Amino acid sequence: METMNSSLPLLILISPLIGFFINGVVFPLKLKGFAKTSANAAGGTATFFIGLSFLFATVAFGKLLGGENPSLVTYCFEWFNFGGLEIPFELRIDRLSGTLVMIITGIGTLIHLYSTSYMHDEECVGRYFSYLNLFCFNMLLLVMGNNLPLLFFGWEGVGLCSYLLIGFWYTDTEKANAGKKAFIVNRVGDLGFLIGMFLLFRELGTLSLTEINALLADPAVVSRIMPSATLICLSLFVGATGKSAQIPLYVWLPDAMSGPTPVSALIHAATMVTAGVYMIARLNPLFELSPLALSVIAHTGALTALFAGSIAVAQTDIKKVLAYSTVSQLGFMFLACGVGAYQTAVFHLMTHAFFKALLFLGSGSVIHACSGEQDMTKMGGLKKYLPHTHLTMLIGSLAISGIPFFSGFFSKDEILYSAIALPNGVSYLFVIGVLTAMLTAFYTGRMMSLTFYGKEKMSEEVHHHLHESPALMTGPLYVLAGLAAFGGFLGVPHLLGDYLGHMPHLLSQWLAPIIPTKELPLVAVKLPLHEAVVMFGSSVIAVVSFFAGVAMFKRIEFISDIFGGFAPVQKLLANKYYVDELYHLMIVTPIKKIAAFAGDVIDKLVLDGAVNGVGRGVRVIGSTLRAVQTGDLQTYGILMLGGLLVAILLIFKVLV
Repeated sequence: METMNSSLPLLILISPLIGFFINGVVFPLKLKGFAKTSANAAGGTATFFIGLSFLFATVAFGKLLGGENPSLVTYCFEWFNFGGLEIPFELRIDRLSGTLVMIITGIGTLIHLYSTSYMHDEECVGRYFSYLNLFCFNMLLLVMGNNLPLLFFGWEGVGLCSYLLIGFWYTDTEKANAGKKAFIVNRVGDLGFLIGMFLLFRELGTLSLTEINALLADPAVVSRIMPSATLICLSLFVGATGKSAQIPLYVWLPDAMSGPTPVSALIHAATMVTAGVYMIARLNPLFELSPLALSVIAHTGALTALFAGSIAVAQTDIKKVLAYSTVSQLGFMFLACGVGAYQTAVFHLMTHAFFKALLFLGSGSVIHACSGEQDMTKMGGLKKYLPHTHLTMLIGSLAISGIPFFSGFFSKDEILYSAIALPNGVSYLFVIGVLTAMLTAFYTGRMMSLTFYGKEKMSEEVHHHLHESPALMTGPLYVLAGLAAFGGFLGVPHLLGDYLGHMPHLLSQWLAPIIPTKELPLVAVKLPLHEAVVMFGSSVIAVVSFFAGVAMFKRIEFISDIFGGFAPVQKLLANKYYVDELYHLMIVTPIKKIAAFAGDVIDKLVLDGAVNGVGRGVRVIGSTLRAVQTGDLQTYGILMLGGLLVAILLIFKVLV
């Protein structure tokens, strides 16, 4: 690997931190409070600095284009040195982290720009933009940190910012609780990450990412670490299930929709929730040592994808549909990681960032136009009122549904083919993937139909205020729509590339020095499932499912409106399989009872009782001694004489 010392990684990292400082410290000092900071000043400042970071990232990306496998490194200072553990504050941009940096800063800039208009009338807008800049700083640190502690620092930082942004409207108890839920659930996963990190240091004696991957190229080191590889990988994966919302720690993400919609687009679609996928892709040599861990990752991802996709079918809140869709798509990425297709996981991470950020921002435009209404059953017929929002959301919907030749088609097809093209032919993972893809297209078509087509169902007041969003909001939508439409051509499969003038799989070639390409064999399961068959079959399923969803829900709201027997299933899905209620019954309630017992019994009776008992004892002793303090000189004289006699008797006894 060709390493070049450069200040670009530090400049990329520090730019949003300056924006955070100005919005979080300078403006409040000058204007005596966040509430007086105008949206234009706060949003313009925040957008400028994340845009500056994107400019630096573009320059850095250009430098990576030269050479076989270059990387840009900034050594800042020695962060920690104790007991043989040396941790430098060192930033590195290579082809993998460079791809993520471009996504974070590029989409981040668009979302900051969008937020300037979307949050224009909000109070405390300076606080919002300071948090948004701080999040970008931590996310960039996560992907550019050249050791696990720095990665974990950013990992925790984005968790903190997620809590702050989800609970931005903290005066609303429900929204404040959603922020706390996200914070607590992520802490559970982070404990697993820490355990994995400690075990890895015990085995290898280093936490540097480059050193870890270099050591794992040594057969002797691999032989030594093999007995504990599975435990390390599973521990790290526990952290990923929290941050990337996989079963069983996915429950925080749907509630995170309580935050402002641009927050959902940036944190819960394009960047933070993909941190677990990035971590596994970065440490792919380690995870390759444990087939069991990879199997757990693949099965967890597949089940999460299907589970969340089925819930999305029955949701009526437009943001909840997209939230469960995000959980489902993250499951797709982990399925790809679990079958060893790390490049494909990164590919879907990228395309998902394009179309899901677009859909979330589009939903924000719809909500903005409908005066805050999020229930799709109270919308309908918005196409003629919101032509720009409709067009861009339609492109995003076609992309996530896997309609040829939008971006999601390419990455989804690669995942499905990776799941079937395994040496052991684990075909049921492929079947789960196909079912999930079918559900994705179906509930996306339903979302578009309930929102933009069919009969108008909004109230008179909402109808009176219907309007297309301003250019500051629709502009970013069109940019993301272009990426969602054409971004997939960065990963044209070889079979299709041959028909397009031998177009190469650019992303695969780009990532090959960091993530080796796996040649997936063609397999036969009853029928020869050649890549063309998979591609054609999945495309047909996507097209049919999407347009079935659009057609069915122009006049109805639920499948149970047609099939009465589906009503119990509809209720089960609408209530999200009652998982939150189950967690509350089995985990939250017992913990609250234990806490109440500890507070009422252990704390008050035992701990407070012991402390208060000592106090009472001292008071009793004091009261007893106070009885002899009469102030009478005769009494004191008698006591002194008595004491003298006792002393004489004791001396006499000793002498005798």
